[in-house]
Amino acid sequence: MPQPARIPAAVGLPLALAAGMAIPAQSRVNGELGAALDDSLAAALVSFGVGLAVMILVTAVLPRGRAGFGQILPALREKRFPRIYILAGVIGAWFVLTQTLTIAVLGVAVFTVATVAGQTLTGLVVDRMGIGPGGRKTLTLMRVVGAVLTIAAVAWAVSPKLSGTGGTGDWLLAVLLPLSAGMAMSFQQAMNGTTGMHYGTPITATLLNFVSGFAALAILWLIKIAVSGTGNPLPDTWWFYLGGPLGCIFIGVSAMLVKTLGVLLTSLGLIGGQLIGSLLLDIFVPAPGSVVVAATVLGTGLTLAAIVVATLPWNMPGFRPWTGRGRR
Repeated sequence: MPQPARIPAAVGLPLALAAGMAIPAQSRVNGELGAALDDSLAAALVSFGVGLAVMILVTAVLPRGRAGFGQILPALREKRFPRIYILAGVIGAWFVLTQTLTIAVLGVAVFTVATVAGQTLTGLVVDRMGIGPGGRKTLTLMRVVGAVLTIAAVAWAVSPKLSGTGGTGDWLLAVLLPLSAGMAMSFQQAMNGTTGMHYGTPITATLLNFVSGFAALAILWLIKIAVSGTGNPLPDTWWFYLGGPLGCIFIGVSAMLVKTLGVLLTSLGLIGGQLIGSLLLDIFVPAPGSVVVAATVLGTGLTLAAIVVATLPWNMPGFRPWTGRGRR
């Protein structure tokens, strides 16, 4: 079975930044669709449905997609990876659900800080445990510093919006939901990277993500309409349906990069792209009431600096990798 080629960090990190930029665009599109439908859960389901349709088409058209699809049953029969990995898309559904449940209480700023904190910290753990396809990644002091700097940078970038949140008692409990979603995303990236390696392509891993995520959201939506009914009919604005294809880019690229970069650096690159994308949207396609301030620009710059800190080898005295063993 052909194995995906390893991608140099100098190429992989810019790819991660580009893929991360798809997330704020997706959030904007899905938010508009949710408002038009008057149903955020339905908007998430439509987004996953369009993404699933795109991945079915890609799988059918591309030879690597067809070859990877043919590896699904052999991989499961031979237990090349834990079978629960095919449900990685449920984590994406959980992320969307926590967004639906908590954005109104927390606001976008606190939601972003909570998910980034969970994703960054768990990325260290996942790399150290060797869950991803690249095996164990050495936990160096500078990788830890880079992770901490990323959390601080994101908090700084969104700090102008934090003052708009309610009192601590209103959102302290709710913040645990996006925190858990962010923590789960690191595992999702590791699971997708592993399954994509055994299928021979990230296309199949992305396809199965949309299958399981769509199924999970469909069940929740059916329960929701049984309780409270449906929202508005589907709108005819074409760009409302771009959320799914943008999700395909994010999931596919992250699954491709985890093998080379590891979960932590892939996560940091995606986070950096997310901030850059948000900044560009605020500058060129601003939402009503949005204002670009110095903290947003400087916080985004610090995030990119944190990625550099975590990426460079830093082969200097005093910066030795931690291997979990005591000194001899």
